[in-house]
Amino acid sequence: MPPILYTFRRCPYAMRARLAIDVALTPVHLREVKLAAKPKAFLDASPSATVPCLVTDTQTIDESRDIMLWALAQHDPEGWLDMPAEGHALIDLCDGPFKHALDRTKYATRYPDEDPITHRAEAATFLSDLNARITTHVFGHPTLADAAILPFVRQFAFIDKPWFDAQDWPNLQNWLARFLHSDAFARIMPKFPIWAPGDAPVTLPATAHQAH
Repeated sequence: MPPILYTFRRCPYAMRARLAIDVALTPVHLREVKLAAKPKAFLDASPSATVPCLVTDTQTIDESRDIMLWALAQHDPEGWLDMPAEGHALIDLCDGPFKHALDRTKYATRYPDEDPITHRAEAATFLSDLNARITTHVFGHPTLADAAILPFVRQFAFIDKPWFDAQDWPNLQNWLARFLHSDAFARIMPKFPIWAPGDAPVTLPATAHQAH
């Protein structure tokens, strides 16, 4: 039986896990979780009760970047792991200071004592630096860094898309646009049915993609 991936379609952490599984052509049974009513099987599996969570025959992987590395260790046909150490540092910045600022920009009502405009400016510093380094990709060809960071840039962009589009970030904006129109994004973003015990499995990657 393939590993089980508990996921939530719009979660950027779950998106990047699905991206790595998709490119690795490593089949999993996908279980879409309703976060407001988490199923017992998921809560029993995930130490943190957060998505994504991958359950294999031998281990449970409860962090999105670790799931990406697990998938690419099985198969890395596009060379995503061929990335300088700087790429991991960029992912750390994305997951740390950028995500901190993103949350306080997007979910301002959760942080009434914080200034969302200040946090938007902090996020913009990371994005401006990213824009300066991008050609077509962060390192000239698709790597783990692209897939790990893009879902969070997408989330930030759609907080206020007209504002995002008005910034002087042409490389970043084109990078995001290519991602949003890519076959890979389409494959990982269909509206998956909410999983319940006894449901027929949903397999990722799609059969047609595996055949390709």
